[in-house]
Amino acid sequence: MKRYPHAQSALLPVLHLAQQDFGHLSMDVQQLVADTLDIRLMAVREVVTFYTMFREQPCGKYLMEVCTNPGCMLNGANEVLRHTCDKLGVKVGGTTPDGLFTVTEVECAGACGGAPVVQINGVYHEKVDAAHMDKVIEDARSGEGAGA
Repeated sequence: MKRYPHAQSALLPVLHLAQQDFGHLSMDVQQLVADTLDIRLMAVREVVTFYTMFREQPCGKYLMEVCTNPGCMLNGANEVLRHTCDKLGVKVGGTTPDGLFTVTEVECAGACGGAPVVQINGVYHEKVDAAHMDKVIEDARSGEGAGA
């Protein structure tokens, strides 16, 4: 807290730490953050619900974030997203029953030159197609990682 002039200024880093420690930001964790920083729960909720990097639900071991912003969409991201969800048997935002994969849609990955882009556990995969996603899924299921 000494690094920030006001408690509100520490909110983003504290949320990152809380998500790292707890795996996601449940309402109980959000209340803990609010209490710790002595700010209103609504101030925490406004940030958590605005940024796609914060998760309110648990996610799988492999978080696959498919960028569907126009640059990626025009280069096949919607098809990659649909293929990945179909292959895993989940809807967008869903997690496989084995807890291995969560597939989400993000507004912009900031890597338009490599469109379509999928971020898997923080690692960017550019110029992704269905075959690439199949390989990632196969590698993860065989214990070789997620192609990262």
